[in-house]
Amino acid sequence: MLLYLHGFRSTPQSRKAQQIAARMAALGRADEYVCPQLPASPRAAAQLLEDIAARVPVAQLAVIGSSLGGYYATWLAEQTGCRAALLNPAITPYIDLRAYLGSQSVYFSEQSIDMRPEYLDELLALDTPRITRPERYFLLAATGDELIDYRTMVAKYAVCRQHVIEGSDHQIADFAQYMDEVLAFCGIDTEREQ
Repeated sequence: MLLYLHGFRSTPQSRKAQQIAARMAALGRADEYVCPQLPASPRAAAQLLEDIAARVPVAQLAVIGSSLGGYYATWLAEQTGCRAALLNPAITPYIDLRAYLGSQSVYFSEQSIDMRPEYLDELLALDTPRITRPERYFLLAATGDELIDYRTMVAKYAVCRQHVIEGSDHQIADFAQYMDEVLAFCGIDTEREQ
């Protein structure tokens, strides 16, 4: 199973989520791809991820997380032992998201979420200050990320496999050219299109 975790204020309709869905379909593996709508509450999101992960053997699970989804992916990898590919992952969202308390619009949707102060504590509770098995991780970080300093990502995942993109942006607008590298790390054979 390939589990994609979107970022803060995003949805399964995000560009990267849709690109991965299309690529998995082209590979004849659409039924192995899961991209849930993550709840605004980090505690509820963690419970959802634990429930999904419990459905498959850990050796058959890989997770891709973008931004806040990367923070969750790191937590899930530490909890379960699965592989995690991180796309411009959030490092300290319990600090960074203080500026977003209150009602927030959701991208690719007509909906909004209510970012509550207690969610910052819930995020802190999911913090993973130490990476226990670096071989489980692949970091894709863009030097042009306008929201998260890529150097904090490189430092946090210093002992992990990394691909630092010169330029680009927080969304990794050019993600299509790196997608197969990410999928290959997750154990997806990208050479066998159907």
